[in-house]
Amino acid sequence: MSLPARAEMVVVGGGIVGASIAWHLAKLGRTDVVLLEKGEIASGESTHAAGLVTQFATSPAMLQWRMYSVKLFNELGLFDPVGGLRVASSPEHLAELKRSVSRARALGLDCGLISAAEAVKVMPQISPKDLYGAVYLPGDGQVDPTTTTTTMAKRARELGVTVLTHARVTGLDLDPRGAIRAVRTEQGVIATQTVINAAGMWAPRVAGFAGVTVPTTPVDHQHIMLRAVPGHEFDRRAPCLRDPENLVYMRQEQGGLVIGGYELNPHARWIDGAPWEHTDATVPSDLERFEPLIAGAIRRIPFLDQAEVVTLVCHPGAYTPDCQPMLGPVAGARGLWMAAGMSLNGYGGAGGIGRLMAQWIVTGDPGEDVYAYKATRFGPPWADPGWAAERTKECVAYYYRLKYPHDENESGRPHRVSPLHQRLMERGAVFGEKYGWERVNHFEPGQPARLAGADQRVWKWVRPPFFDRVGEEHRATRERACLFDMTSFGKVEVAGPGALALLNRVADSEMDKPVGTPMYTQFLNERGGVEADVTVTRLAPDRFRVVTGSAFVANDLAWLRMHQMEGDGAVTFRDVTDEYAVVSVWGPHARATLQPLTADDMSDAAHPYYRAREIGIHGTRVLAQRVSYVGELGWELYVPVERAVMVWDRLLEAGKPHGIAVGGYKALDSLRLEKGYRYYTTDVTQMETPLEGGLGFCVDLAKPGFIGKEALVKQKAAGLTRKLCTLTIVGEGFRLLYGGEAVSRDGKVLGRVRSGGWGYTVGKNILLAYLPMELAKPGERFDLELIDGPATAEVTAT
Repeated sequence: MSLPARAEMVVVGGGIVGASIAWHLAKLGRTDVVLLEKGEIASGESTHAAGLVTQFATSPAMLQWRMYSVKLFNELGLFDPVGGLRVASSPEHLAELKRSVSRARALGLDCGLISAAEAVKVMPQISPKDLYGAVYLPGDGQVDPTTTTTTMAKRARELGVTVLTHARVTGLDLDPRGAIRAVRTEQGVIATQTVINAAGMWAPRVAGFAGVTVPTTPVDHQHIMLRAVPGHEFDRRAPCLRDPENLVYMRQEQGGLVIGGYELNPHARWIDGAPWEHTDATVPSDLERFEPLIAGAIRRIPFLDQAEVVTLVCHPGAYTPDCQPMLGPVAGARGLWMAAGMSLNGYGGAGGIGRLMAQWIVTGDPGEDVYAYKATRFGPPWADPGWAAERTKECVAYYYRLKYPHDENESGRPHRVSPLHQRLMERGAVFGEKYGWERVNHFEPGQPARLAGADQRVWKWVRPPFFDRVGEEHRATRERACLFDMTSFGKVEVAGPGALALLNRVADSEMDKPVGTPMYTQFLNERGGVEADVTVTRLAPDRFRVVTGSAFVANDLAWLRMHQMEGDGAVTFRDVTDEYAVVSVWGPHARATLQPLTADDMSDAAHPYYRAREIGIHGTRVLAQRVSYVGELGWELYVPVERAVMVWDRLLEAGKPHGIAVGGYKALDSLRLEKGYRYYTTDVTQMETPLEGGLGFCVDLAKPGFIGKEALVKQKAAGLTRKLCTLTIVGEGFRLLYGGEAVSRDGKVLGRVRSGGWGYTVGKNILLAYLPMELAKPGERFDLELIDGPATAEVTAT
């Protein structure tokens, strides 16, 4: 088939994801589509995939993708529903499995724990030794990767999609505004305005043609094929087995087994770009790296020590630094979409991801909470391929290995530090990590500073050892004054004649406020769902500073860039995150601490709540912003980095008479929970509106033309059907509340815990959850499925 001169859309990559996207686009009526593959269909990563497909997931989007994939592959006659058994081989993994079941049930999956004895009945070959329980999903199963991929491509072709093999992409042409206008290939040029990059390991090279950085790293994945042991043959209906504690998964193959898993010391290769000539070839295997997985498989199925090895295969797969796919549009090249870095979610997620991407491209709305998967989430820190590869290898090492909720990333640290880092170390800081930044979790006075890592592996599923210390930092903030280093905040300056028009279009609050006004606001999508939760401060008539969470800055900046319009006027964006430290001083004695350091009047009359202005501190101009994430008097001080230590030291000295303390992010979380302050991506997401999330006070429906306004107007007129409520757990004592747990009433799951934790001032476990309006009343009670047992929660007074 010859190369067409033009096409509405071009999909790059003939693996399962590219084929699924092309087919789903055609199903939506978009058949002027070209699917390009540099080799044969299914000749890349798809060739060596194991083909296991499970519905089990604890992410709302991933669960929906996997459930749809199973349904789709069944309908197409490509699925072998042999079932899936996920076992717990330690008490700690059983607890995690119990927690995961609660989270999956809260998202709509019908699942539950079974006993060790029941697991052995499902799969008699497994040993009961060190077997503590399992989850069995009879609807899980497997597909043949090559057959599935070629069938999807064939069906796309039957609907009108042009499928071209041996047509490697050699370039992307952009117009002067940075929009896609053509794809160059070895066979010629295709004019187009939309390119979907589903090129697997080669996605970074394809994106690089448009100047876009994609931090995916090929990491070796090995699997071994074992012949059937005489007298111990596996029936072809044997379920797929996953044993995370032993690092392995396995499926039946001709009476024997194919066993793969996730090594503790994974090997990354080609971090500067996978070679074009690599297709379906394997790379040299490493038995020494794989031996712990063989040992794990034998622990679970002892007779495997008699099995004859057919082959050990090693092949790289593309992973992202957080082991989640990269999906959606990019900001650096209009019309370029990503569906890459599948991180071995290819076949399990391919059906749902194909449907998602097609809908998103055609309608502009993904229709799901895909924030954690957005292609725009990786910013400048991941432009260093070496650091991205280190973080990626760690993520792969923990793909099966239990990572506890309080554990931190361990590799490539420290990568980004605050100018106050040494001062924090002097006070015994225990650092966590976010978006490459070292941030204080809590302090251990008198102890050497350290980087937290797999700390919870030591104390496991009990009350954390830092519980009392966090309480001290919490009480200092409520009762006296406390300093927090919040330098890792993302900070973007938006300036120019078109800045106000742009911000007014994307924000639900009125942005045309006097200079010196901080505005807490949200960016919305067309459905009224929350895309960003930010503070915007007007610094001058045509200059604003957008402040966001550490890990949100790349997505938020991309959202702004993608919603520029020619009629706005000129707008410039500058990420000034690294130019300013942020020192927050909060508590009843915050004013008494700050006032002696400046000649500027810090009284309530001179500097009221939600006011920002420059003040002088020892010869330095500091933007003092009176806002609070803890519900107490105080300021965020934006200080030039070279003067941050001076300001910090003077605040500590001035605060001594008032019992000033220093605090970390663990205390911040408990403080904001007590006040009911929301955390974006947990309490409000792309799937909830500000009205449902208790942020209606930010919404100005009198403002014309902002994105999402029409949806909010309709929702307000119709009345809410649910809202975010604060609940407390009935009874005394600390409970293990991590978030995501199922919330039920009379045996029916109504939703899930969003944020949860301990409130030191109120002395109770606090949680936030969305409830139906008829039940969102003080005193209403609900059942929780917690890791340490059932609990009852009650809606608090509002």
